[in-house]
Amino acid sequence: MHVKTGDEVLVISGKNKGQSGKIKRAFPREGRVIVEGLNIIKRHMKPRGPRKPGGIIEMEAPIDASNVMLICPSCGRASRTGKRFLEELDHKNRPRKVRYCKACDSIID
Repeated sequence: MHVKTGDEVLVISGKNKGQSGKIKRAFPREGRVIVEGLNIIKRHMKPRGPRKPGGIIEMEAPIDASNVMLICPSCGRASRTGKRFLEELDHKNRPRKVRYCKACDSIID
């Protein structure tokens, strides 16, 4: 998946198109992400004891990862990302794999 938890992203399609936020949680197997403050849904919940009151609860729903674009920390615009191997080695003596911005060619990780 091209985005991770903690990345700043821009939504490029759907009802929240044009809005940006930080990824709260990522589900790589499903290819979905939860973005803070976006894709808010309302659920009618029954009370579940004294700590979980009932009522209409607003919560963030997952968005497909293909509907978000990473905002590059160096150039500040939403851009496509790629992966590349560096000369330095990781802890298993393999070349380190990093993401990079295709717009400004800077390393993101």
